[in-house]
Formats: sequence, structure tokens, C-alpha cells
Amino acid sequence: MWSLFFIYGLVNSAIILLQTAGFGLTFSISGIANFSYGALYIFSGIITYLLLSHGFSLCISIAISVLLTSFAGFLIYWLAIYRIRGMPLSEVIITFLLGVIIIESLRWKGFVTYEFTIPPILEGNIFIGSVPVDLQRVIIFFSALFLLIILYLFAHHTKIGLALRGVAQNEQTALCFGINTEFLSSISVMLGAGICAISANLILPLGIISVDSGYDVLLVAIAVTVVGGLGSSVGLFLASLIFGYIQTATTMFLSSKWIMVVYLFSIIAVLMIRPSGIMGKFKEIEERI
Repeated sequence: MWSLFFIYGLVNSAIILLQTAGFGLTFSISGIANFSYGALYIFSGIITYLLLSHGFSLCISIAISVLLTSFAGFLIYWLAIYRIRGMPLSEVIITFLLGVIIIESLRWKGFVTYEFTIPPILEGNIFIGSVPVDLQRVIIFFSALFLLIILYLFAHHTKIGLALRGVAQNEQTALCFGINTEFLSSISVMLGAGICAISANLILPLGIISVDSGYDVLLVAIAVTVVGGLGSSVGLFLASLIFGYIQTATTMFLSSKWIMVVYLFSIIAVLMIRPSGIMGKFKEIEERI
């Protein structure tokens, strides 16, 4: 039983990390809490489903879905966030309203039944010791590791990545050096939306595409980001690990219906001990990206 707990705890941690990485990346770079994140997650899955139903291959469908969702994030910044930039409460309200509009529009169009699914990239199982793990979860685990490596290399070894780190550390100083912070902020929202789309296309094959799960994904993203420490990528990783094992323990020893309740109590417990989150307030500047 403990080997099952350990392995599926790691897998669930990878799932949560993928689900929340885009939200945390956008906030750490630009300070924008994109509350349309859960809606973009479901939007991406629906796009992939529609393309598959029109005869496109899975790889092409996923690629187009990621591109369209990334572009949607770019549009959200310039059409909605740009004019209220620097007003955090207004940013939260406008992005949340956009998310509700997207999700409820999909519900209105009838995407509410059990027929909407995405096939897995690979089918079948492997055994890790005596524990069976389906290949899609194996792909998710290694994709999460790959994403961490790619984001680190992007942030530390590319001109755009270094510029984004500069904006994250001090936006005013970045402006003095001629960096277009507004454009880079839009890029951060676009990247966050793209990562959101990638995670959706990897994770949604484990179940069905339910529009209500968009709200769940947003809640998980907020929980992990807050508990990890706002703007800390190390904190995001640690919080994903914590919540992954909490989810596994809750499912194994209680019931899956208690997961969100346990999430909320975990947030309260952590913030009572460390109000700024696990890696908040005292984190090093280098950890923000």
C-alpha cells in the first residue's frame, strides 16, 4: 500500500504542477493573477476535441489547441488587462468574469455530457514494482520534469527569458533599461496560457472534459500558488508536492469528494503558520522565475 501511495503521490504532484505552472509563471513575471486560467484549460480541451472530431490527428489537434489558447491569453492581456494594469483587484475581477463567460458559453453550447473526451497519447500500463501505472500518467510525470528544465533554461539562457526575469525583479529598473514591460507582460500571460493548454491536453485524457472542472483547476492553481508563496517557483514545486500527497492520502483513506475540503483546510493551516506561504517573503530574488 505504501508503494502505491508513494508512486501515485508523485504522479498526482506532477499533475498539480502541470495544472498550476502557467498560473504561477504569469504571476511571478508580471504580478497578474489570471483568473480566466481554468476557463482556458477547458477551452483548450474543447478545441482539441473539436479538431479530432473533424478528422485531424491527435498531434496536430494538440498543437493547434496550444497555439490558439496561447493567442487567447495574448488577446486577454491587450483587450482586457492592459487598460487596468497595476490595479490588482480590477485585474482579478475582469479575468474572472472572462473565465466565467468562456465556461458558461461552453455550457450553453452543450459541452456538458460524458461524450467529450480526448484519447491518451499512449495506451496501456507498466508496472513499477507491483504497482500498475498507465502510460498517460508516466508521460505526465516526465512532461512535468521536462517543463521544469525547459523553463529554467528559457529563463536563464535566452534574451526574452532574461528580460522577463528583469521585469520580475524590478519593473521600474527594467523600464529604465529600455525593456518594453507591457509587451513582456503580455508574453507572460501568453506563455501561461500555452502551458495551461499543454497541461490540459496531457491531463484531460485521464477523464472527461467537464466545464465545471475549469473552476476546480482555478482553485487548485490559486491554492498551490498561495501556499507555495506568491511569485516563488521553488514554492510552487514544494506546494505541488504537498498537495499531490494530500490528494493521494485523501483518496486512499477518506474519499475523493473530500479533496477540495482538505485543500482549503491545508491552505488555512499553512497560512496560519506562514502567512506569506512556504517560500514567500524571505525567498531569494533568483527564485522568482
